[in-house]
Order: sequence, then structure tokens, then C-alpha cells
Amino acid sequence: MGRARAHIDLPAQVSAAEALWYDTSRWASFVDGFHHVEKLEGDWPRPGARLVWDSVPDGRGRVIERVLHYEVRAGQAVEVEDARITGRQSVTFTPRSASECRLTLELEYRIKDANVLTPLLDTFFVRRQFTDALQRTLSRFRHELRAEMDTPVAGPRR
Repeated sequence: MGRARAHIDLPAQVSAAEALWYDTSRWASFVDGFHHVEKLEGDWPRPGARLVWDSVPDGRGRVIERVLHYEVRAGQAVEVEDARITGRQSVTFTPRSASECRLTLELEYRIKDANVLTPLLDTFFVRRQFTDALQRTLSRFRHELRAEMDTPVAGPRR
């Protein structure tokens, strides 16, 4: 089984990062390769919820995520499957200070159509592609979170 992992430090409390991360209507702005939600069943991000989404052209195709574990202010684990892999993806939120947190994203995966060359290909190509995709997601997420935090909240009209 392969594993890809990335993390990023964010200038926000866990609650702010978590609110944006679990808002699937915002995923197109930061999830690498995400195009649109096809179907959402259950109470996302809670256990048992199922999300079906489609990637951009030439991406992963249809992706199915089913929530296995969720803990408020801590993280979530989902079972993930697309045409090429099955696995488990986890997101973890860790407070760093009163106004900062670390977001860690990890994907443990199994390539469906494995052969004798799969371990070699995974080591030199597949794992790197997944790690790069996770890092792009986190970088975009930080940008989106900062933009959200910089947006002034409308006050009452006078």
C-alpha cells in the first residue's frame, strides 16, 4: 500500500480552517482536480456520509468518499475510491497557538490493477504525483482561507 502525505501551517484557528475544509461547495477553489459534486448523501462530514464527485477532464474521473471517522476540531477519515485506486484519506487539524493551526492531509492507497512493475512505478511516479496533488490542495486551501479571513464582514446598515 502506498502513502502520500502533506501538511501546511495556517494563520487561523482550527474552527475556521475546519469550517472551510468541510464546505464541499467550496472545494472547487482548492481541491486539486475537483470539478463538481455529483451527489452528497448523509450528514457530511459525519460518519456514514457519502460524497460522489467528478474531477476535471483528464483527472481522476469519478471519486467516491465515505466518511469512516469524524471528530470535531480534530479531523476526519474517509474511504476513497476512483477508477485506479482504493484507500483511506485523512485530514487532521492540530492547534499550533491561539491563532494558528497545522493541517495534515494523508492518503493511504492501493493501486487496483497492480502488476510486477507497480511497486517501482509507485515509488518513482505515483506517490510523488499524489504528494504533489495533496500539497497543491493545501497551498490553495491556505490562499482561500486567507482570502476569506481578509474579507470584511458586513455590519448593520445605517
